[in-house]
Amino acid sequence: MSLPELTEDVESAYVDLADDQPITLDRQSKTELALLEAALGPESTDELVRRAIHLLFQSTVDAGRLDAGLRREYDVTYDEYLSGMTYEEMNGGVAPSANADDEARRYQF
Repeated sequence: MSLPELTEDVESAYVDLADDQPITLDRQSKTELALLEAALGPESTDELVRRAIHLLFQSTVDAGRLDAGLRREYDVTYDEYLSGMTYEEMNGGVAPSANADDEARRYQF
């Protein structure tokens, strides 16, 4: 394979990304998706979208942004969500200290 063949495959995949996708893609997203499709050769574009969701989720959890968003919007962490209990409930009514190690509370894969 060569660069011209890759370019051709990306352009072909780009054209095949119909506008009737369940999500709206801008030009950059379509180009990136087409390049990923050409390079990785998944069975369908849907597979790439699933992989992207998993990667975004994992990186958001790893960086602590999921806990920050959950805490801001719902006043819980991902661990609390997974366990179905708040830290206060887990500790028998005692809330965790304000300076508890955030890294230790973060869900690890």
